[in-house]
Amino acid sequence: MSHPFIHQYGHIKKMCYTAMTVLLRRPWFQTSSVQAPRTMTILRQYVQRLAIPSSLFSTPHNGIIRQALPNQMGRFIFPSAPIRVYHLGNGDQLQALGGCVHLHDESGNSFRQESSPTAVMNENRFMEELSKCTSVRQVFKLLNSLILMSDTMAAAALLRVSEMEQDEHGLKSPQAVLEDDVFKALCFQFEQDSHRLSDTGLVTAMFAFVQLYLDPWSTLMVRLVSEGQERLDRKQLTVKNLCLLGEVMLALEGPGCVMLKQVMEQVQQHNMKAWTPEEMVAVYNLLQSGAGEGGQYQELLNRMNDHAVSMASRLDPKLISQLLFALVVLDQTQAIPLVISLCKHSVRHVPYFSDDELVRVLTALMHFGHSDKYFSEALETHVPKKVFTMHPEAVSKVMQYCSQRLILSVPIFDTVAESFVYNADRFTTSQIARQIMPFGKLNYVSPNSGPLFRKLESILRNRFSQFQPRTLLNLLHACILIERFPVNFVAKVFSPYFLQQLEAQRNGLDKFVLAQLTQLFMTVTLECPFYEGPRILPKYQVKSFLIPGRSLESPVDSHLYSKVKAGLTDLLGARIYFASRVLTPYCYTLDAEIKLDEEGYVLPATHYDEVYRRVALCIDDQKRFCTNTQTLLGIEAIKQRHLRLLGYEVVQIPFYEFEKLQHKKDVVDYLHGKIFPHSFRLSW
Repeated sequence: MSHPFIHQYGHIKKMCYTAMTVLLRRPWFQTSSVQAPRTMTILRQYVQRLAIPSSLFSTPHNGIIRQALPNQMGRFIFPSAPIRVYHLGNGDQLQALGGCVHLHDESGNSFRQESSPTAVMNENRFMEELSKCTSVRQVFKLLNSLILMSDTMAAAALLRVSEMEQDEHGLKSPQAVLEDDVFKALCFQFEQDSHRLSDTGLVTAMFAFVQLYLDPWSTLMVRLVSEGQERLDRKQLTVKNLCLLGEVMLALEGPGCVMLKQVMEQVQQHNMKAWTPEEMVAVYNLLQSGAGEGGQYQELLNRMNDHAVSMASRLDPKLISQLLFALVVLDQTQAIPLVISLCKHSVRHVPYFSDDELVRVLTALMHFGHSDKYFSEALETHVPKKVFTMHPEAVSKVMQYCSQRLILSVPIFDTVAESFVYNADRFTTSQIARQIMPFGKLNYVSPNSGPLFRKLESILRNRFSQFQPRTLLNLLHACILIERFPVNFVAKVFSPYFLQQLEAQRNGLDKFVLAQLTQLFMTVTLECPFYEGPRILPKYQVKSFLIPGRSLESPVDSHLYSKVKAGLTDLLGARIYFASRVLTPYCYTLDAEIKLDEEGYVLPATHYDEVYRRVALCIDDQKRFCTNTQTLLGIEAIKQRHLRLLGYEVVQIPFYEFEKLQHKKDVVDYLHGKIFPHSFRLSW
């Protein structure tokens, strides 16, 4: 005779469903209890044993209804045991087909079919077809064409869907994905067969579901996480699968997750020298995702940084971009040898980087302040061929990199200028600014500058209010550096409303912003006499463009200046006949100044009367030029232009001329020819 309790099991089970559902939905339970992590693990195990319907746990999140279970089941089956193939019958009833299908095991690649016709595709071929899919609809169509597939194939498809759905605002069309019959069928199968999934299939599916923001308290996710805990306890997961599981738990429970600590312990138990490049990058990605925040695992990172140098030559474009980006996020400034090695080996991959990968590589090189001659040459060779089809962000990042590293690449700049004319309407305001500003900074006027700046003017007229105040000021300031005067927009910039907007932004009206406003005002005053708009008030002006840190003019190089000073002393007969580092009333600082009277005689530097001519010496070292060129930077070009308009005789002494002089006599003769080209030199 059976125990009375057995007859009451159905009633007790129903009560358990109700109690656990109420408990799991309580916010205070998830956040207040110190025992919550342990309790949640126990609850997950109970949920798995009782098979609570996931509909009980479906809750809205960010406007997305997270429902994992389908109301109908698809035709997908996974390996490890004979299982029946199902299809949807009338009335949404699950019906079994008459045959039994045996699938390959985790390591095999063969299929065996009995009695039931199936569409079978080799896993490698499936991955190739999956990589060709350009939309979620195509992925689901590919899946729908198959009856038989491995769990790793299904998980890879889900991961592909999650990647396609992501954008800067979240998910593109979550409802369309979550309500798709194929997606529901896959969710149902993963939920029912969680214990039979391969390790790779399990963690990949979990990662995809997290990326798609499925409800973490649905039966599907609870069962997968519980299964992940069991696999973790067995200590048999590979490094790559450990890292993927760690990223899942980071997303679900944050860096304080107990499972995450267990993952990191097991990762460190693996022999690093035996890691594959993929496993090495997977660990970097895990640490970058949040496991390494606050300097945690820095000793592990130090060992990885050293070991990764020897791996650099074996990394493909995707892995190189991921590793470099992880170094940025983790701010591994001490890993410069690794950055240099990765940059060196990136040269051959430049033609094959995707737009996203190229953006990550360039972001890293800018972050660490590194550039490589051969990498820059590779960019110059391949980027112009692809500019018209590249993503605007990738083009903007290329120009930003050239600007920061002072690389004036004429082929890149010319093709970007041409592309801008045709494609700029679909660019964001940030992308527009980052593509135009380098022209000013590097003092380059492209052959199609007319159409280029007409297009820019049209955009500013139509989208002026869309630009962030600082972005707009930077853009207009870049234009004046190359004598493109935005007269139609200066009045708006000098308006009280715009200045208040500038002040409200982060850092407010700092000295650099005030210097830009001052130089913009000086430009329209000196070079646009027809301008009759508002003037900028004195409180928004600076007295010097030479500002510590970020400046609108470069300080003179002390080593080159010392050599020129010695030559000037020999030429003029005494040190008193020229002044050094002279701040003018016009905000510019002169490297050296010589005063002459009406008859052309040199006056002492302290003499203020009877000054008829002033000679401003610009002692230009390498820092004032674009890299490996004789083109002055924009801020130096506008300085010399303005000094001439203010009445100074500007004499440029560039490093590439001065460094050729070997003897004292050569230096004196050179300076005499530069400063007094029409007079004989006296011997002292």
